[in-house]
Amino acid sequence: MRKLIGAINMTLDGFCDHTAVVPDDDLHQHYADLLRNADAILYGRITYELMEYWPTVIKNPTGNRSMDEFAAIMDRIPKIVFSRTLKSVEWESARLATRGLKEEVSALKGAAGGGSKNILVGSRSLIIALLNLHLIDEFQLMVHPVIAGSGLPLFNNINDRTMFTLVKTKTFGSGAITLYYEPVKE
Repeated sequence: MRKLIGAINMTLDGFCDHTAVVPDDDLHQHYADLLRNADAILYGRITYELMEYWPTVIKNPTGNRSMDEFAAIMDRIPKIVFSRTLKSVEWESARLATRGLKEEVSALKGAAGGGSKNILVGSRSLIIALLNLHLIDEFQLMVHPVIAGSGLPLFNNINDRTMFTLVKTKTFGSGAITLYYEPVKE
C-alpha cells in the first residue's frame, strides 16, 4: 500500500511560514527528489495558490538549475486540491477533490487509486486533519535554523496524543534538518 507522507517546512519555534526560510539549491533538490517518488500531492486552497508560482517559472526560467528543475517536476505531479471556495483550478496537473479528505486519501492509498509511489501532503491544514484521522504514514519535517516569533503553528488543534519514532535525519549545509518520523503502531 502507498505511503501518505506529510512533508512541510517549519521554523525552530514550530511555525509554518514560507517567507521565514530561504530555499537554496540543496533544498530545491531535496524536494524535487521527494516529488519524483510521489504520484500525487494534496493541497489546501492557500498552499495551492502559493504553489501557482511555479508555472511562471516554467514560462520564464530563472537560470538557476535546481529551481528550474523543481518547477518542472512540480508542474508535472498531479495535485489534488481541497477547497470549499474554489470552483475550478487552472493548473493542468491539478484537480479539485470530489470527495472528503478521508475518502479521497483512502481511494488514493488503495488499489483503486492507481499508482505505486507515495502520496504527499504539503499543506498545514491537511496535515493536521490527516493527523486527527490517523492517516499519516510518515512525517518529513524540515526544520530551518530560524525563529519566526509568530505565525501558524504546525501542531495546532490536534485531537489526540500520537507517538512517533524517528527513523532517520538529513542535514543540509544551510543548517536545516529533515526529521523523518513514523507513527508508533499501537
